[in-house]
Amino acid sequence: MLTGTVETLACTLGMWTPGIPEIVIILLALLLLFGGKKLPELARGLGKGLRTFKRELQAEDDDEDEGTSSQATEVKKDQDQQPPDESRQT
Repeated sequence: MLTGTVETLACTLGMWTPGIPEIVIILLALLLLFGGKKLPELARGLGKGLRTFKRELQAEDDDEDEGTSSQATEVKKDQDQQPPDESRQT
C-alpha cells in the first residue's frame, strides 16, 4: 500500500488535494462572498491571529523548558521550608 506515489496514496485513503484550478475557484468564490475591500482585512486579521498563536506556542514551549527546572527548584525549596513531620519521629 505504501509503494505508490503520494497521489495514489491520497486517493487510496480518500483524501483530496486541491490543484491550481480548484484554488482559483475557491479564491473567486471568496472574492464574490466578501468583496475586494474586505479580503485584505480578513487576510490581515488571519495573519495577526496566526502570529499570535505561533508566539504563544513558542512561549509555552519556553515555559515548559524553564518550568521543569524551576518546578524542581520550587519543590526543593518547599521541602526545605516545611517543618519535619512529628508523627514520623519515633
